[in-house]
Amino acid sequence: MAQIMLKDGGTGQELLRRSSMKPHPLWSAKVLMEEPEIVQAVHEDFLRAGAKVLTLNTYSTTPERLAREGAAEMFSPLQQRAIDLAHAAREAAGAPGTKIAACLSPLHGSYRPDMAISVAELLPLYAEIIEAQAEASDLVLAETLSALSEIEAATRAALDTGLPTWVAVTLKDDGSPTLRSGEPLSEAVALLKDLAPTGIMLNCSKPEVISGNLHLLAEAGLSFGAYGNGFTGIDSLAIGGTADVLAARTDLTPDAYASFAMGWVAAGACFVGGCCEVGPDHIATLAGALEAAGHEITGENA
Repeated sequence: MAQIMLKDGGTGQELLRRSSMKPHPLWSAKVLMEEPEIVQAVHEDFLRAGAKVLTLNTYSTTPERLAREGAAEMFSPLQQRAIDLAHAAREAAGAPGTKIAACLSPLHGSYRPDMAISVAELLPLYAEIIEAQAEASDLVLAETLSALSEIEAATRAALDTGLPTWVAVTLKDDGSPTLRSGEPLSEAVALLKDLAPTGIMLNCSKPEVISGNLHLLAEAGLSFGAYGNGFTGIDSLAIGGTADVLAARTDLTPDAYASFAMGWVAAGACFVGGCCEVGPDHIATLAGALEAAGHEITGENA
């Protein structure tokens, strides 16, 4: 049996369910500002479900998104608050071995590769974000990257920290081996093979799409993994929009999701977890399935 890294699930959608506020373009950042206790509670619930990797709730706190909403001055305070809440949750949940993952997300908005700029322009922006998180983190998770320029810039900025770096890309919903930018997954794999992060992943895609394309990651010769979303599709999300317009699948039960993830593990994945609409119940069921199969759940790459 294998050592399997198990991360948390989709914090943003879980906050959407629990918050008393209306959805906002800066959703997870807005909750950090107004209801930080909910953020900590979500973190704790994922840890108690069995997750060993906890992602900082900084997905929407990029300088670009904050500036667009007139809150540029909140960048540093929100980074620190996210760090403090993750560490507080780890202590409250009695999970000292949990690894904290810094988060490098799409700078302008999820699933918007048309807004990706050049690597030269992206690199200092990603460097600014990771500089704010690296000292308090055990690894870097660059996630939901939709275009080659995002992938290269985020990976290079992460690697400069010297921390273990996992890079996750998102694919079109049609099942093709294609980034949401239309660029081939094969080009992303080749790029990441050259950059040599700790591992590469598919994320925030339908589990069926991940299952159909995961084998292509093995060609890089790096550790690999996956964590899917529970949306019916993402076509209706516009820039500056809110994730409440995206519909959740009703068939992706905890057992169904665990079945997909165990298939990824059987295919060689050593890092699994959940993305949007994958909650603590899903992670608990997956943790149970991993343990039943004899795997060791961990927060770090063997």
